[in-house]
Amino acid sequence: MPDRDGFGGARAPHFVRSFERGLAVIRAFDAERPALTLSEVARACELTRAAARRFLLTLVDLGYVHTDGRLFRLTPRVLELGYAYLSGCTLSDLAEPHLERMVEQVRESSSLCVLDGDDIVYVARVSAGRIMTATITVGTRFPAHVTSVGRVILAHLPDEEIDARLARADLRPLTPRTLVSAGRLKAELHRVRRQGYAVVDQELEEGLRSVAAPVRDRNGEVVAGVNIPVHAGRNSVESVRRDLLPHLLATVARIEADLCVADTALCRGRAVAPDTDTRRAPAVAPQRGPAALPGSSTGPAPAVPPGTGTHR
Repeated sequence: MPDRDGFGGARAPHFVRSFERGLAVIRAFDAERPALTLSEVARACELTRAAARRFLLTLVDLGYVHTDGRLFRLTPRVLELGYAYLSGCTLSDLAEPHLERMVEQVRESSSLCVLDGDDIVYVARVSAGRIMTATITVGTRFPAHVTSVGRVILAHLPDEEIDARLARADLRPLTPRTLVSAGRLKAELHRVRRQGYAVVDQELEEGLRSVAAPVRDRNGEVVAGVNIPVHAGRNSVESVRRDLLPHLLATVARIEADLCVADTALCRGRAVAPDTDTRRAPAVAPQRGPAALPGSSTGPAPAVPPGTGTHR
């Protein structure tokens, strides 16, 4: 735990030390210590008894902690603090059945990825059983700017953020085809934004082509991307657009339809963490985010956007 006086050492001017201490009090409770006395909380958080008492009683007033006068326990309301993130994590569960359906149709693997810092991270993957030169699993990371799924997410960021990301990106070539010019990458991202999908031809790894499309939430914000990687020896860039892109766009449309339904359900308060203390004010409004709901929408595959030439 942090020291009592410095509580973590030097911090930026914006840092709110009391907020950090309040979170430390909540984290003091765990499966092995579900109930704690005031002295135990103070000792675990390296706080004075007076400070620990103020934090605990504030949490009691807010409904996050219950006390019988001696022992303190967390209440189910603390689930609200992590609900926005947990509901977002279900995006992979929501997308996976659609990925499975597409993989059966095209007989190529597919993944759902999100942006984390300057990397894309695989959060769901359905394999077609083909042996790839690189082993891709959930949690695998790649630099976003050299992947098709990274580019469809980056392309929908504000231009000033794109500039900042490209300025700090490691643009070393991974293959002879890798785009290493920030100017050319930005032009490529603008093209991806216009056409609604990205094709990356052997920039991440020689012999590997990939097509990707963005996944939008109910507000039109890009929250993820879905890709289909293929061996260059089996698929030309033209066949990727002709044979795989329609399936990809149809799959993304189905994911977005389910995501919209789930998002709407959350906004109506159908999946809020329970509020067991009826004496307190009602729970805060539910956070927006996807939730896995049964069923999925279907429909014809969207028309393929016109080609824009071979990608590097």
